[in-house]
Amino acid sequence: MRFSSLLAALLAVCLFVYATPDENPYLRIDAKDVALTLPKRFGKPTYDLRVNPITPNGFLLGRALFYDAILSRDSSTSCASCHQRFAAFGHVDHTLSHGINGRIGTRNVPAIQNEIWNTSFMWDGGVTHMDLQPIAPITNPDEMDETLVHVIAKLTASAKYRSLFRAAFRTETVTTERMLKALSQFVALMISNNSRYDRMLDARATFTEQEERGLLAFRIRCVTCHREPLFTDRSFRNNGIGIDTALRDLGRYAITSVALDSFKFKVPSLRNVERTYPYMHDGRFRTLRAVLDHYSRGTYHGANADAALRTTMAMTEHEQKDIIAFLLTLTDSSFTYDRRFLDPNVR
Repeated sequence: MRFSSLLAALLAVCLFVYATPDENPYLRIDAKDVALTLPKRFGKPTYDLRVNPITPNGFLLGRALFYDAILSRDSSTSCASCHQRFAAFGHVDHTLSHGINGRIGTRNVPAIQNEIWNTSFMWDGGVTHMDLQPIAPITNPDEMDETLVHVIAKLTASAKYRSLFRAAFRTETVTTERMLKALSQFVALMISNNSRYDRMLDARATFTEQEERGLLAFRIRCVTCHREPLFTDRSFRNNGIGIDTALRDLGRYAITSVALDSFKFKVPSLRNVERTYPYMHDGRFRTLRAVLDHYSRGTYHGANADAALRTTMAMTEHEQKDIIAFLLTLTDSSFTYDRRFLDPNVR
């Protein structure tokens, strides 16, 4: 073999081995990948995609940022450190969020899914726009403990990110607005609507008798707060679990200073609930059975516990098993295994 041919072959091998993640065909994103198909049953999104349309390069930038610990003060913690893909972008290995230097937060990590239909974010609704949500964990001293000014400086100093910003926004100038919009483009595509429940509604799947009983029981016991098809009514409620005496989290009251909002927290979606344990804002319940036991006991703490709890909630053991069987039909494996949401740094 001629030396020039050998050199070319070696170069080709090196390029294959050290190819950047987005040169991997499995991680490549094109216009078809970011084409947004909205489930009709979900209704109109609250997030205005006309202001921030999703583009392949915008999505790639958002994905890179989501998985990059550069957003934290010591480059140890990324968005994905807490929002784990296999857990429907929730967090199963810690009861509470955790951040740099092993610090522990004060609340359980909520799952990320169907966010463009949300009207507020965080357990207390302290953020009211999806573009602004990442600011909370980035600046939280127990999570990323960073400043936006320093984040922008680090991204500006990175040739990789200057190139990604130029591709996404036609300029290498890194700004907070562009960074946040890119993250929103990534999150906006996290739509979960292909569970067996969804396929059943579309007559593409069937339920067992137990799952059908569970759906009926769910619609009697749970639908007041966990309204189909998003399985949340987006409200804030006191679900009667009582205050954690160590955390002393006042919930929505910290935002509104309204006494009646004490110990109220946002109603989470139950989609992919099988994978988003532990449950409640403080992660105190590790199983769905423990959650149903709480509601079935009928011992609710505080004068402003939600009125819905005062209806008949006592459930037999068989009814609890039926409801859990139904809840498992809300698992959407096509969402959690979607290649578009893979960590681009993993080879």
